[in-house]
Amino acid sequence: MTTDTPAPTQAEASAGAPAGVWTAEVDRGDDALDRIAAEWDGLATRCRTATPFQDSAWLRSWWRRYGRPGALVLVLVRRDGRLVGAAALCRRGVLGGLTNLGGGLVDFTDVLLDDDCRGRAAAELAAALPLRRPWHRLELREVHPEAAVQQVLAHHRGTVRRYRDSLCQQLPALPVEELLERLSGRTAQRGRVKLRKIAASGVQVDTAPPEEVPQAVADLLRLHFLQWQERGVTAEHRTERFAAHLAESTASMAARGRAAVHRFRLDGELVAVNLVVLCPSFGGLYLYGAHPRLRERLDIAGLVFGAALDEVRAAGIPVLSLLRGQERYKQRWRPDALRNERLVVGPPGPAPAAAVLALRVLARQLAVMLLTARLPRLKEALQRVFNGDWAVMRGAGHRATRMRTAVRTPARPVSRRCPPPDCAGPRAPESTTESTTRLPFEDTL
Repeated sequence: MTTDTPAPTQAEASAGAPAGVWTAEVDRGDDALDRIAAEWDGLATRCRTATPFQDSAWLRSWWRRYGRPGALVLVLVRRDGRLVGAAALCRRGVLGGLTNLGGGLVDFTDVLLDDDCRGRAAAELAAALPLRRPWHRLELREVHPEAAVQQVLAHHRGTVRRYRDSLCQQLPALPVEELLERLSGRTAQRGRVKLRKIAASGVQVDTAPPEEVPQAVADLLRLHFLQWQERGVTAEHRTERFAAHLAESTASMAARGRAAVHRFRLDGELVAVNLVVLCPSFGGLYLYGAHPRLRERLDIAGLVFGAALDEVRAAGIPVLSLLRGQERYKQRWRPDALRNERLVVGPPGPAPAAAVLALRVLARQLAVMLLTARLPRLKEALQRVFNGDWAVMRGAGHRATRMRTAVRTPARPVSRRCPPPDCAGPRAPESTTESTTRLPFEDTL
């Protein structure tokens, strides 16, 4: 274990800031998350902006499967010995690069700040960030506009560059009849017909108890593969480490009311499983799997959405988040959209490493914008290739022909305004991949 513990810091604080002895440390031990798990979760309960992806069970499980020995960096701030600010980061590269934990598996990245002393804790955490040398840099993905780290970086004396990241969507946790009022009259009526069909189908829904969550997660992934096998499954979702991470973290979170796994049975057969992550500010639809045969009988999206909405409302949570992605099934409810940010942070003074990283991010985002606007079919092909979905590519010669044609002939510009999909009648085509997929152009990991 390596721990850097400076003397009590003197970060800038507003008048009337909480008194006490303030200390900060940078803990680089591989077991740091395990050692402070109880303190971490205690702080999370006192942080109004904490999301399920800042839960210690999620972070520790992710680190065990995806972390690199010697790369963990925890920045901890205490007031009179009590943890009041915390950031979980990891080293990337050999020149002092840092990034958030979670990689592409989290929908929101953030730090933790105690609500009782939020302003001072943010200032102390900013002062303790290990960004001292010109070659140091910090990149944070999927940062919500109202995340606690935004307050921390307001105190940072170095550079902060902001770029667009994933689009997240959400709905108020209202009764479904009130949500239908967001739709046009004809579309709302068709939605009611689908919901009545679900209610009359005899589908039985239950929530897996914590001891059954690992098996429920295994069933979820099995059904997930079946559901998306013809259209491309994100490569990471097929790995043993992802399955182990999701099972371990979800079981611990479910035991504390931070996650729920819904199981759907029809005629005695398990036909769908849905994972909802929970926190005081929102409940999020993280991942689901459904047997392909179910699509022929019921509206799968309406089925899992209804169960998630009931879970969130029963817990008194105000928002149902659809998390990242713009899949068609999400658009039927006309959700409110909010875009995350990608932050590139440099040290005070000269920051050439952060500037170079910022240029790379900008160049890659411009490349993606060009592909999206001019060559959307090529982008789709690249997404499939880098998802590892070679079987779909090999078995779809006619699609490959169309893709080659798209390379030779620029496609028509894609409309930025999507009409609300009809939630009845002929089934609208689903998105080509089961979740938001980043191309190499979009990622620097």
